[in-house]
Order: sequence, then structure tokens, then C-alpha cells
Amino acid sequence: MSINIIDLGQCSYKISLEHQNNTHSRVLEQKLSSSIIFVEHEHVYTLGKNANQSNILSDYPKGVKIYNIDRGGDVTYHGPGQLVGYPIINIKNLNMSIGRYVHTLEEILINTLKVFGISAQIRDKLIGVWVGDEKIAAIGVRIKNGITKHGFALNVNTDLSYYDGIIPCGIENCNMTSMEQLLQKNIELKLVIDIIIKEFAKYFK
Repeated sequence: MSINIIDLGQCSYKISLEHQNNTHSRVLEQKLSSSIIFVEHEHVYTLGKNANQSNILSDYPKGVKIYNIDRGGDVTYHGPGQLVGYPIINIKNLNMSIGRYVHTLEEILINTLKVFGISAQIRDKLIGVWVGDEKIAAIGVRIKNGITKHGFALNVNTDLSYYDGIIPCGIENCNMTSMEQLLQKNIELKLVIDIIIKEFAKYFK
């Protein structure tokens, strides 16, 4: 299958959500092929539909905007230096279950990190991607009319201090990491995007 790539660059969460909803509608109406939106957000915390509001701590940085959205999962952080991907893919046509789709996203991120020499893995009963005991990527999705929404957030050059304002994904004592922290150098987001696109092509043919 051909996947349409939409790179929004640095974009506010509100505007990117509008792009995401518009793209979802166009894919549903078969006016656009399955797509991936890549974006780098300003500082925001987002809460999934079943999130515990108390997982945003009282002393969180006050400049951070908060959005309640319709994805699965609890609270997470998005911000500069983090690569966010929103695949808008018709998994119904692919006969792919939600569980298989989420696991595929995990595999794509693990394979991408491997290219950079980072050995990552999944953890039993916890969605996302980990390096040792530290989480490097969060995943939260919704399937609407057989088509995916929301997606993944990979910490590339992320300022990890913003995670101190939340209990990430509702997991107590969850330590976060980034590619920059692990490799001790800044990583160009475009390089990561290019590898992720190649990995998507392997799984969604």
C-alpha cells in the first residue's frame, strides 16, 4: 500500500489535531490514501479518554497547555525535540486487529532505534517502548470506522524535565529517556522520520 506522508514540522497541538481529523475524514471517504502525520509540538500534556486527572501533578510547569483527547492511555507529554507520529491507516481493510496494530507500532520504533545503535524492547502488559527500565516512546491510539487516529511519541531530543510534572502513562516511578540522552548527542529529527517511513513500508505493504 502507498502511504501518504504529511510533515507539519513545528505545529501547535490544536492545529495538528485539526489536520489529523481532516486527514481521517479524507481517508474514510477514500479521497486520500492511508497517511502518516509527523509533527513536533509545543509543550503540552494530553490525557486519554480514561486518564486519571490526578496524574498531572500540582506543581507542573504552568506554561504547559493541557488537552483531553479521545485516544487510549493515560497522560503523556509532547514538546520540542520529540517526534510525534499520527498514522491514519485503514486497518479494517488490512484485517489487522487493534492489538496487532499497536504491537506493529512498537516494532517499528524498536527497529528504528536499532538503526541508531539503541537496543529497545517492549515490557509485559505495558504499552510503549523501553530501553532497560526507562521509557523512550509512548503509544496511544483510537480506531474510528476502522481507521487509526493518534499514534506514537518518540523522545529524540526531548527536554525530559517536563515529565516531572506528570505521572507518565499513569505508571508510578516511570523514568523517561531520550535518544539524545542515550547517545550523548543531538539527533536530527528528519533522519529519524526517514527511517520510520522505511520501517512503515515493511509492515504496511
